[in-house]
Amino acid sequence: MARNRILSAAGLAVVAIAATAVTATGMLAAPASAVQRDPAYAAARANGAIGEKMDGYLGFVGSPDAALRKLVDDLNIRRKASYADRARAEGVTIEEFAFAQGCILIARTSAGEKYQAPDGSWQTRGAGAARLDPRCPSVG
Repeated sequence: MARNRILSAAGLAVVAIAATAVTATGMLAAPASAVQRDPAYAAARANGAIGEKMDGYLGFVGSPDAALRKLVDDLNIRRKASYADRARAEGVTIEEFAFAQGCILIARTSAGEKYQAPDGSWQTRGAGAARLDPRCPSVG
């Protein structure tokens, strides 16, 4: 049975603190930093072929080739494993933790990078702040 769950403010606060800690301590950053050294990943981010999604995972802005699809699928698998571990430790669902992490990752995109806006459309980050879902915890 599918279960839709509305994220509570308290639950998001716990998840946001945990997600920030994961990023700040490098627990999640290790796989990302390794991938960032991959020229294919860097090129795909720079040319807008991939972007950060609201659900905490990378998404394809267009139609990827097989190599890029494999790279992103592998990265998303690693993200999900990390999210599962951290969510379990914090007593929240993977989806809650991934959503909070998505907010953080979108907020940290650089000018020119793609991200998914709250309405699901792909946006290019400008000089200002990214448009975040109103349910996002405060990200600093």
